[in-house]
Amino acid sequence: MDQDRRIRNGQAWSNSSYQAWVNRFGVPEKAVSRILKDPKRRLQPLDQYVGDVSGKKVVNLLGSHGSKAVALSLLGADATVIDISESNAAYARELADAANVEVRYVVEDILNLPVAEMTGDYDMAFMENGILHYFTDLNAYFEVVAGLLKKGGTLILQDFHPVSTKLIESQGKSQAVRKHKVTGDYFSEELVTMDVAYSKFLPELQYATSEERAPFQVQIRQWTLGEIVTAIGSQGLWIKRLVEEPHPDELDRGIPKSFIIVAEKV
Repeated sequence: MDQDRRIRNGQAWSNSSYQAWVNRFGVPEKAVSRILKDPKRRLQPLDQYVGDVSGKKVVNLLGSHGSKAVALSLLGADATVIDISESNAAYARELADAANVEVRYVVEDILNLPVAEMTGDYDMAFMENGILHYFTDLNAYFEVVAGLLKKGGTLILQDFHPVSTKLIESQGKSQAVRKHKVTGDYFSEELVTMDVAYSKFLPELQYATSEERAPFQVQIRQWTLGEIVTAIGSQGLWIKRLVEEPHPDELDRGIPKSFIIVAEKV
């Protein structure tokens, strides 16, 4: 049943993501100019944890449109992306060609990777923003992550903070009327249906009916921070740093926006 859910999520990510990235960043030949100008900046705020990647083998898990992998490659990494969407892969491959770098893009469900991909020789696993909620078994996911990394390899993860995604609802567009309410259940294990992340870059969906939006919806499982930390640690990944990042919007001061975990395979 969960594999069926992942397949449906993958289909949602393959429907129109290429066009969404064109709408968001421009065609790959245009979008690449910003990455070429300063590839390290494209990795912010994770650049300070990534360090020098020259000559290192890096896997960008659920790497989407490939901009982070292209930046890593420009900085000297041997970069691979693993992602379920062929539409994402098409944009990423054109982006890499435009940057004149090589990025290997593997289109697979990460929980069903071929044995040949489980090489255990990656120096770094890099992932960021909106990844973990696609999995209903974090132990299985981080087992794959650990299997990809070599001993001493580094996991660098940034994702949205559960307090913001599961617990607090913010309303009002000015400081005078901005309100924050606890409307969610932090400990809920229920699956949530929501629009796929790139849908906001498709203007034609703005006034779409619920039936028209259905192909662009995914089912996700929102995790607590404790569940995430425990799953990472249970797979032989030593957590060296956990950083909770504040919301950058002045209207949401004091609310955590995201978190960063740096871990090492022992």
